[in-house]
Amino acid sequence: MYRFFVPAECIRNEAVVIRGGPAHQIRDVLRLKAGDRVAVLDDSGCEYEVTLDQVSRGTASGRICSKRDIAEPGTEVVLYQSLLKGTRFEFVLQKCTEVGVCGFVPVACERSLARYPGDKKMERWRRIITEASEQSGRGKLPRLQPAVSFRQACQSVQGPSLIACVGGVATGLRSILRSRPLTADRGDYAKVNLFIGPEGGFSPSELEFASTCGVSAVGLGNRVLRAETAGLVAAAAILYESGDLEPGPPLGNGEA
Repeated sequence: MYRFFVPAECIRNEAVVIRGGPAHQIRDVLRLKAGDRVAVLDDSGCEYEVTLDQVSRGTASGRICSKRDIAEPGTEVVLYQSLLKGTRFEFVLQKCTEVGVCGFVPVACERSLARYPGDKKMERWRRIITEASEQSGRGKLPRLQPAVSFRQACQSVQGPSLIACVGGVATGLRSILRSRPLTADRGDYAKVNLFIGPEGGFSPSELEFASTCGVSAVGLGNRVLRAETAGLVAAAAILYESGDLEPGPPLGNGEA
């Protein structure tokens, strides 16, 4: 079933009105018609199964026939990804959204080869996140924060934070995760901030500054990972260790 994120105000009681890009896709790309069913999400963690009753240019409407809650990862992984050249940053956004990352912060590092993104690029990145969320069955959209400098990121980060390093790191990711169980009190979400460097890696001064801000250096094994794959590997390992990659029944199934 095709899935579409829409603004919450598009859903009123049992009626749904879809406009803009999703409506164009329903009518002109997918060629759906009245009687077809789609899944609609409002970024709250709920998925609504909708039977279309009208499809016209720029608008599609329908009635909710069922509702269910979508389970998001219990561990919030926020990826502080250095800016990358070409489409590499887009690859990071797409694949890390699929695996379960809940937020992205673009970071300008000393060795970054890419410039700060403009408004058009940020909008394109948000569309990539939305499409990856629809495809992968997410119930909430990962948040994309404005780009910041490496020092700003280190100074503002809160909670357990890790920075991936190449060479000279005695502690591996698994050892750190198992020494600091990914559990949260009172049912709150656990959180891990993950820093990944640019094509040339972090500079020694950046690693030193991160340490003074409480960001722990961590190794990702003996292989040298590319800048666009390191975050995906590390995020998947964190979510595996926390149990978030275990299958489970959907939450809250029931008729609307």
